[in-house]
Amino acid sequence: MDTDLQLDALRRMVRIRRFEEAAMSIVRKGQGIAGSVHICIGQEGAIVGSCLALRREDYMVGYHRSHGHPIAKGADMGPLMAELMGRATGVCRGKGGSMHLADFSVGSLGETAIVGAGIPQAVGAAYSARVRGTDQVALAFFGDGAANIGSFHEGLNLAAAWNLGVVFVCENNLYAMSTALADTMAADSIAARAAAYRMPGIEVDGQDVGAVHEAVSAAVERGRAGGGPTLVEARTYRYRDHAEYGTLDLGHRAVEELEQWRTRDPIDLLRARLLDSGVDVALLDQLDADVAAEVAAAVTFAKRSPMPAPEELYEDLWATPIEPSPRRDAVPVAGAAR
Repeated sequence: MDTDLQLDALRRMVRIRRFEEAAMSIVRKGQGIAGSVHICIGQEGAIVGSCLALRREDYMVGYHRSHGHPIAKGADMGPLMAELMGRATGVCRGKGGSMHLADFSVGSLGETAIVGAGIPQAVGAAYSARVRGTDQVALAFFGDGAANIGSFHEGLNLAAAWNLGVVFVCENNLYAMSTALADTMAADSIAARAAAYRMPGIEVDGQDVGAVHEAVSAAVERGRAGGGPTLVEARTYRYRDHAEYGTLDLGHRAVEELEQWRTRDPIDLLRARLLDSGVDVALLDQLDADVAAEVAAAVTFAKRSPMPAPEELYEDLWATPIEPSPRRDAVPVAGAAR
């Protein structure tokens, strides 16, 4: 990654970090986000490194911890924050919320609270590109817990059987909610499972945005050229709990483990690399200030946005209008007198 691309990556990672911090603050203060939010702080390197390898028209499918993924792909933070608050100006008009964001303008097809459900959706998107004769690729993000779900194996198998341009990116943060990966998987590597489907399996340092970008770029180009799917396992870590409920702490990780991973914060690592290469610290400080202002504007936009109108509840639910079923007494009965 040259200096300009590294600065772009840093800006995207900082945008995600500050957006997530703002969302946490809103939840804790009860200022407009209902329920909990699943924060990806610590995993920005894996997310941004992957999305920078994509074109804007390429597809991306997230999962329940995916506020940061559309941001990494270039989405406007105002409509994303508005969606978290259930406002009419949200990317899904307030109907998706924290775990069901979708922003088609940047190729983000959606996210889901159902573990592993986005994997076959990405396969379907890649198949649609083949049917339409485009060279678009699809990238599926998922966590390590999803690697033990049936849709993971079904999705990889179908993508390999049909030789589709899909990149499967596992953000392995070592825990499925509060369950350690070592307690649910006999193997040490998720990437090694790719061999069963005759596709490349790559392990990469998820805290190093440049390493992730290099690995995913190679996988994207392979898929775009007709070489088929790739599985990339990015070893990363989330610094927050499974979800922000307000005050609950699951307490499933040792403090020493958390502190050790904090020494490899993906933002700090890239910032240090840029400073070592001669980038002026004032430029990086200005980047931080610009992002802070952008996030503040997004929060203000969301809070000032209207709630959806009740009569809009059923809009956008179907691709085509569905006629209501006729009343039972209007349906002719067999054998009845005419």
